[in-house]
Amino acid sequence: MTGACTRTDIVMSSADPRTDRDTLTTVAYATDEHLAVRYRIHEQYTRPSIDFQQWVLDTIQWTGDEWVLDVGCGPGTYFKGIAERAPRGRLVAGDLSFGMARQARQAPAAERFAVINLDVQRLPFADATFDVVLANHMLYHVGDLAGALAEIRRVLRPDGVLVAGTNSQDNLPELDTLVRRSCALLGHPRVGARIGGDFSLERGPMLLGRHFRAVARYDLPSALYFPEVDPVLEYLNSMRSLREAELPVGVSWAELMTMLEKQITRLIRHFGELKVSKLAGVIVGTDGGGFARDYLARLDAAR
Repeated sequence: MTGACTRTDIVMSSADPRTDRDTLTTVAYATDEHLAVRYRIHEQYTRPSIDFQQWVLDTIQWTGDEWVLDVGCGPGTYFKGIAERAPRGRLVAGDLSFGMARQARQAPAAERFAVINLDVQRLPFADATFDVVLANHMLYHVGDLAGALAEIRRVLRPDGVLVAGTNSQDNLPELDTLVRRSCALLGHPRVGARIGGDFSLERGPMLLGRHFRAVARYDLPSALYFPEVDPVLEYLNSMRSLREAELPVGVSWAELMTMLEKQITRLIRHFGELKVSKLAGVIVGTDGGGFARDYLARLDAAR
């Protein structure tokens, strides 16, 4: 299958950087520059080591001939794994960011995909087109989440599955504690809402339950172990466009980084490393397939 990146109209909808389309498409995810930093740091400093993308894809069973939509595909991180699991399938991917969609064309196995610039809130596909929709680490960036989930359900076949990777609302708690402490030391103890949006491991099952008959949650706990301060600051700086708006008035990003560097350096000197707890996972939703196929078939037969 071949495909080309095409551009659709993008409408600005929110001042919240977590869901504001202009911030997301022109700064935070204009390219994979900042995302690549986080991927590299997670790969290098996570224990136990695990291939998260492979783990996500293995939360469902594959037959090899699925029609798959990877929405919010970013730079194509999941392409190779999808292509391996659906060698006879039809594969489509897209991202709201034109830059990301363009970069995805260069990803491993991208020749198997039709890659387009798309909006999950207005999917350009007919009803009941796909067997699998992947929406990994992107639904918390969607302004109209209910509309997006309704669109995903619309394009899924009756026995299709949605696979939505996301984070816990308590992911990376040590970093949030350090940010709050730094702001307090700078004379501003109150910090805004944490990054993460509405779609978390905790809220996701309820939100999917409004659109799908069966929902399952799979957790993957781990931790980052930093032996030095630089990668911690690099990680936080990669999220500046999303997190700077949280800071109290009167605290600049540079001041925050300086204070964080001092705190983290002291912790590493004392403990030998900084441990940052991680909790990510997958939420799967379906109306008649996947993990719930047999149960839902028996339930329907008994009616």
